Amino acid sequence: MPVPDPETAVPKLAVSVLMLRRDAPELEIFIQHRATTMDFAAGAVVFPGGRVDDADYVAGAAAAPEETVLERHADAWHQTAVAANGDETLQELSVVLLAAAIREVREETGAALTASELLPWANWVTPPGGPKRFDTYFYLAIIGPSVNPRHQTTEADASHWWPVRKVLDEAAAGNLQLLRPTYTLLKDLAGFDDLQDIVNSGRPIIPR
Repeated sequence: MPVPDPETAVPKLAVSVLMLRRDAPELEIFIQHRATTMDFAAGAVVFPGGRVDDADYVAGAAAAPEETVLERHADAWHQTAVAANGDETLQELSVVLLAAAIREVREETGAALTASELLPWANWVTPPGGPKRFDTYFYLAIIGPSVNPRHQTTEADASHWWPVRKVLDEAAAGNLQLLRPTYTLLKDLAGFDDLQDIVNSGRPIIPR
């Protein structure tokens, strides 16, 4: 069987959700410590998420979000790699991405989010050269006290809330491993004064 050329590996669609705690005294985020046995990002701190599955196309078609939500998401993603896909519209692909994000959060944390709670935030594409590549769409979700995410995934050794600045400080001290997108997104969040500023930032999403 021929070995795939990593230089030509096609990025797989993936999602990741940055859950921020609404009532915390400082900016807190729900993180996972990836198991060291994983073949991708082993031992790294990540956010709940994963690859888009075939089931997400089915789930999205069965329960598509409101048109206003889809229009908002399609507009947010208009500069991303999804926009270059000639087979589906941005709204159609937004349905799939939202279904995947909701499923991944539910499977990995037990938290039930809705499409209207997910705010498009960033798009990162794994560069050529590795055996696995992902075109990852990051969402923000502000979590109130009625939602209680917990650790329930075998892909991670632990999951919990932590202050954003503490994650960055521990990484700077060499105690945590952060992938470049994770580090950059946390640094971005740390630059905001409060949750309302984050939600109202209106920043453009440019693929990185």
